Amino acid sequence: MTRIYILEDDESISGLLEYALSSSGFDASTYSRPSLFWDGMAKAIPDLVLLDIMLPEESGLDVLKKIRRSSKWKDVAVIMLTAASSEFDKVTGLDMGADDYITKPFGMMELLSRIKAVLRRRGRGIDDEKSLRYGPLTLDRRAHSVFLGEKELSLSLKEYELLSLLMENEGACLSREQILTSVWGYSSDSESRTVDVHIRHIREKLGSSSTMIETVTGVGYRFNGKGSQL
Repeated sequence: MTRIYILEDDESISGLLEYALSSSGFDASTYSRPSLFWDGMAKAIPDLVLLDIMLPEESGLDVLKKIRRSSKWKDVAVIMLTAASSEFDKVTGLDMGADDYITKPFGMMELLSRIKAVLRRRGRGIDDEKSLRYGPLTLDRRAHSVFLGEKELSLSLKEYELLSLLMENEGACLSREQILTSVWGYSSDSESRTVDVHIRHIREKLGSSSTMIETVTGVGYRFNGKGSQL
């Protein structure tokens, strides 16, 4: 299993990241301070590190510098998490050896996509790049396309990401808040209708196979691959 370390002092962000990554099949661990992170690095080497720039004890750029200078850790992939909007921080991080950076706030689906891309570039492909198939419905992650039988469906980006999230978690009930957090990068009761609208649009495009997306009253939605038909 791909191991990911998260060095982020904001517990609300780190907790959300750990939940999203664990739900996506990664072995995720969070650290709020560099000293705790270095203890973790000494025990087990991760495949990738999500590294905040603004940290107590030492900056994320200093942490990155130490990782790249170590013969033991130099092959660890690093994605910088930054709230900074200046080009200086971004360019400096990349020049120092970061594989990528993502600016806060960000959507979880975007982050997962960036993580997978970095792992592929480093020759560490992961199993969930394969297509998902349930009955006549096929979601091809590599081509970023969805087919119902032989017909390719025309989905918006958010519709694709939402359907992908449901199919990846086949059989599990996802709350509207979980869906908002994973696809849109935020959670708000006042915005839960956004999820319902997108679900309605996806169902319309699935036609008779729309029964695969089940409504769990008062909670959210569940993908049931056995409910498919053509």
